[in-house]
Amino acid sequence: MKTIQTDAAPAAIGPYSQAKVCGNLVFCSGQIPVNPAFSQIEAKTIEEQTRQVCKNISALLKAAGTSMEKVVKTVCFLADIGDFAAFNAVYAEYFTSNPARSCVAVKDIPKGALVEVEVIAEL
Repeated sequence: MKTIQTDAAPAAIGPYSQAKVCGNLVFCSGQIPVNPAFSQIEAKTIEEQTRQVCKNISALLKAAGTSMEKVVKTVCFLADIGDFAAFNAVYAEYFTSNPARSCVAVKDIPKGALVEVEVIAEL
């Protein structure tokens, strides 16, 4: 296994890695809309937060040597299922290969985020 760490994505806020490579797959920890330049959530709307999450994921994948086009599975968490359509609109801009996906609403997301997404991608 190889640990992936990059300053281009938010630092882990707990005892976990940003991402791990195992074999020909990279497993990215769930990304929330923290702007890595300021270590805080600046975006307010679900659309803005989803864009920041996707930028964070893209940075992790780049650090691992792969890209958004190689994502095979996503797991998406929404603080409000009412944001599903707005989330999907932005998500579709970034995940153009239509990876397998789960999307659920949860009670709370760390730091009060509206969205969190984790991915598995091929190297």
